[in-house]
Amino acid sequence: MSSDPIKQAIANQLQNLEASSGKKIAEWSSIINNCGLEKHGQMVSMLKEKYGLGHGNANMLVHHVKQSSSHVAENENELVTEQYKGKEVLKGWYDALAEKIKSFGSDVEFSPKKAYVSLRRKKQFALIQPSTKTRLDIGLNIKGVEPTQKLEASGSWNAMCTHRVKVEQEKDIDNEVIEWLKRAYEQAG
Repeated sequence: MSSDPIKQAIANQLQNLEASSGKKIAEWSSIINNCGLEKHGQMVSMLKEKYGLGHGNANMLVHHVKQSSSHVAENENELVTEQYKGKEVLKGWYDALAEKIKSFGSDVEFSPKKAYVSLRRKKQFALIQPSTKTRLDIGLNIKGVEPTQKLEASGSWNAMCTHRVKVEQEKDIDNEVIEWLKRAYEQAG
């Protein structure tokens, strides 16, 4: 058994995928590498539509086959540190937000990527991204909430989110923002 829980989880997921699909990882690799698609999302969609894979398996499989390790950090703290290089003031805002979000429940998962941190429960409910040197963006997945001036529709900013909050000052992270995050967390359960 691997001493790295993330690597072990991926190995288990690959093994389970082989068992449930009847296809070896080498076969999946061939399908992905010969599909004629270039973008990650297109390959994930193809696996879901043509082979009936769930999003998690399709996404992990494309990352595995294409050796893109952005979804798995050897050191997750390193990814977060890299995101905030030259944006150190925003790191304090992120840390304060993270502490409040952790209080929602023990099942909150912080999953750092190259440019943002995905917040997950059973599914992604939010993300935090240092978009500029002076602005932190909070993406939310919340249903049944009309956009406001502060809680704008995500639009083309990020297809994984329904709404976005632009944080340009620390005071922008107020009780209203925390309540939206909590609502998104609850809906993801």
